[in-house]
Amino acid sequence: MIKVAALQMISTPVVQDNLDLAQQLLKQAQGEGAELAVLPEYFCLMGNRDKDKLTIQEHIGQGPIQDFLSHQAQSLGIWIVAGTIPLSTQRDGSSETVYNATLVYNPQGECVCRYDKIHLFQFQTDKEHYDESVTLKPGEQPSYFDVTTSQGETWRFGLSICYDLRFAELYRHYASHQVDVMLVPAAFTYTTGQAHWEILLKARAIENLAYVVASAQGGEHLNGRKTFGHSMVIDPWGKTLASMGLGQGVVVAELDRHHMLNQREQLPALNHRRL
Repeated sequence: MIKVAALQMISTPVVQDNLDLAQQLLKQAQGEGAELAVLPEYFCLMGNRDKDKLTIQEHIGQGPIQDFLSHQAQSLGIWIVAGTIPLSTQRDGSSETVYNATLVYNPQGECVCRYDKIHLFQFQTDKEHYDESVTLKPGEQPSYFDVTTSQGETWRFGLSICYDLRFAELYRHYASHQVDVMLVPAAFTYTTGQAHWEILLKARAIENLAYVVASAQGGEHLNGRKTFGHSMVIDPWGKTLASMGLGQGVVVAELDRHHMLNQREQLPALNHRRL
């Protein structure tokens, strides 16, 4: 067993306000017994303009946001999957594009894993327009990490971010590497989330017979953007174990390894792949 938490926020253009809320939610998750907590995409900033993220970019291993995350993981004694933060694409100085990166911190406050968002979101209607490629550089490699629980179980977690959810091959890659839990920090738009969020999450869980933990932005932001929320935890059979609607809060659920292995034994679809 491992208890996990998906944290839902409505991040603002003020970094410190977002970090203060993240700290509050992390404490709540730890207080409810979570050993691992997942922050949403863009937890540290939802700027007034897309390029605002460039002004807070950090180099890997240094910067106030990374210092905050390391301190929180160590002081609370939990694993933190840090949604996304903007990491510089240049070794020295500021860059005109950044990686939208998930960093993972162990309970000792060490950054032990990094994943850069591979698939960059584009969407356009008469009322909405998004193009992440203007400010983001895509990542190239999937990434996963192992957690040994207080009970001595080892779980493998695979990393993805928001728009990645539409690309089943990423999650199939994780399944082929014995990943048990797919993590999806996100900032789905309300339009696309209302149409596809839950069904895509459940598809990724069912087709890979794995747990899915999705932490989302969830509400109306000061920059006018509206995100869908509905953070949730889904089991390998597609059952929703815990969820919330809009707003800010914590979704906590316990993952049962025996249950997952039993489902994989009853329906050994992962062993039947031919392509």
